Amino acid sequence: MLRNIFNGIKAYAGAFELISKLKLWRYFVIPIAISLVTAVAIVLFAYTLSDNIGNYISQIWIWEWGKETFATISNVFGGLLVIVIGLVLYKHIIMALSAPFMSPVSEKIERHLLGDKHEHRNTSFQQQLWRGIRINVRNLFMELWLTLVVLIVSFIPVIGWFTSILLFVIQAYYAGFGNMDYTLERHFKYKDSVNFVRRNRGIAIGNGVVFMLFLLIPVIGVILVLPLSVTAASTKTIELLDSKNETITI
Repeated sequence: MLRNIFNGIKAYAGAFELISKLKLWRYFVIPIAISLVTAVAIVLFAYTLSDNIGNYISQIWIWEWGKETFATISNVFGGLLVIVIGLVLYKHIIMALSAPFMSPVSEKIERHLLGDKHEHRNTSFQQQLWRGIRINVRNLFMELWLTLVVLIVSFIPVIGWFTSILLFVIQAYYAGFGNMDYTLERHFKYKDSVNFVRRNRGIAIGNGVVFMLFLLIPVIGVILVLPLSVTAASTKTIELLDSKNETITI
């Protein structure tokens, strides 16, 4: 697992050079615009709702003693909840809407690396968009469910500190999942893609770790996160498909 996580991270090393070599930047113009608009919208949304959620949670405590302490905890929890859900929504919105633009990028990378070694199906703009929406809606609900469970566990003393790491790993996994599916879309049905990513979850986490770290860089991170993460995921996924001979044309 750790080795695969490292390999997923290492795939970023040549991403920038490969994008320039294959002249792929033009394919990222619209996804970058989607990423910027979505990020701004979610930040404004989070700023507006964080206090309201904290106040709503604090009303659960009906006793006078400890009310101020619980209100403080509620505000912190509300802010954390909004930030986490905001990041979750951001990832899946931009990945779903960018699918028709990322699939050609992945295909060009595959053709560059393997030529016409493997046949794959040709899909339309609408099919790619629907596939992206379907995968990301599925991942969104899975991630929100796991996030809610982890946030509840975070209130347990002693083990609560571990939950922040676990939340980061969950976010990274589903970010990597979405990036890998731009390649898998051409070779696997929906269910087969899910199984493939599960078998290679370390690669998905490694790709997603860098994806999440990019989001910590103001503005520049939001601009570069898709081009570099999708390119890194595509090269590694293509390598896995080729080495394991798992390509299934449908």
